[in-house]
Amino acid sequence: MQEALSGRSRMAGLEVYLPPARLDTSAVEQRIAESSPGFRVPRGLIHRVTGIRTRSVMADTEQASDLAAHAAAKLLAQCGLQATDIGLLIFASASQDMVEPATAHMAAAKLGLSCPVMDVKNACNSFLNGLEVADALIASGRYSRIMVVTGEAPSRAVRWAVPDFATFTSSFPGYTMSDGGAALLLEAVPPAGEQGDAAAGPEGVLATAFTAKSSHWSVGTLAAGGSAYPRDPEASYFSMDGEKLKDAFLDLGCGILDDTLDRMGLQWSDFAVVCVHQVSAPYREIFAARAGVAPELLVPTVEEFGNLASASLPLQLKVAMDTGRCAPGDLVALVGLAGGVSLGMAVVRL
Repeated sequence: MQEALSGRSRMAGLEVYLPPARLDTSAVEQRIAESSPGFRVPRGLIHRVTGIRTRSVMADTEQASDLAAHAAAKLLAQCGLQATDIGLLIFASASQDMVEPATAHMAAAKLGLSCPVMDVKNACNSFLNGLEVADALIASGRYSRIMVVTGEAPSRAVRWAVPDFATFTSSFPGYTMSDGGAALLLEAVPPAGEQGDAAAGPEGVLATAFTAKSSHWSVGTLAAGGSAYPRDPEASYFSMDGEKLKDAFLDLGCGILDDTLDRMGLQWSDFAVVCVHQVSAPYREIFAARAGVAPELLVPTVEEFGNLASASLPLQLKVAMDTGRCAPGDLVALVGLAGGVSLGMAVVRL
């Protein structure tokens, strides 16, 4: 067990892994057509509705834990760390290798880790919730260094054989999804570094905040494998009512974002970038407009990378860092939306 100082956590490193295989949206439509005698997707429909041009697809031999382990191995090398330097591994993902054991065990075994592990799961907000849990554990003094990883493998739950337009519509989320992994290293900030306010203070995770309207859980599901549908093949595909999901997020509102900014004395213009979970290009713009986020603060990724579920936010932050849009000392916001439904935010100074 590591000794830890009580205090705030900081981001000490971030890496992303995307499988090299790519699948264009036109190829998605072609595969549906080949698998669905008597049904044809209107040509170009998926791109027109989502803006997505291409996405990553994992190899048949890969699992969700492999995607997480690839990103984590890159991160360990980037930070010059060994397996023994990690105090806790959190696998925070909508995907998993299997129902039991926790996928964190598989990822840890592939990395040669011997530390405690756990899974955190909350649909597309899993990684953001994993960050929240890790930050709280570091702040409590329990650990000094935690790695949060995700491995998203939604390509395994796409319905390709579509008998009719109603089935196509309910299965539509699968045609937007992309496979990928990400890894984040959080370390304790010594108490001596805890001076200043949100507008001019030191690095670290400055705030996290979440809200949920769980009465809307049924509007989007991947139901197989649990007690409700333990062996039903039909439950092994994404199923979602897009209009009801949009209404659910409207019901959820943006109050948690406004309250967090007010509490910290911040405005969106104080941030270098605002990373917002992206299910499609149009909805990214709609949500940002409703939340009052200027378009130039966004980090568009869904067009070229697809909907990466919980890996969407770390991908956006990594892209922003690699392209010089944010740097040490900058404020960044991570805003997550997820089925269930939930909305969350993390405010971080790099």
